[in-house]
Amino acid sequence: MEILDHEPYRWFLLEDSGNLLLDANCNHGFIGYDFLVQLTPEETREYRRRGRDYLDWLSEDIHNSAPILDASTSAYKGRDLSSVHGVRVGEAIKRWLSSGADAVA
Repeated sequence: MEILDHEPYRWFLLEDSGNLLLDANCNHGFIGYDFLVQLTPEETREYRRRGRDYLDWLSEDIHNSAPILDASTSAYKGRDLSSVHGVRVGEAIKRWLSSGADAVA
């Protein structure tokens, strides 16, 4: 698992065995959480076409939809892969940060 790109306080884009994963940072007042999704083929095409602007939009859309709330009708509900890949994502972020890569992002 490798960090491909990053927007401070908003998201990390990761690659894992050819799959793109977006780790979106969500904050709703006193509740903060990361929400990790694998980009669908359609989302991947949009990212390839629009780049970082699309990831900014996607992370904001995830955040605004509050997918962790029971009452949420978020399109992202059920897509969170944090329980499956969270440890590996955390390790990749730590490696990336310790390399100094965040200083150039």
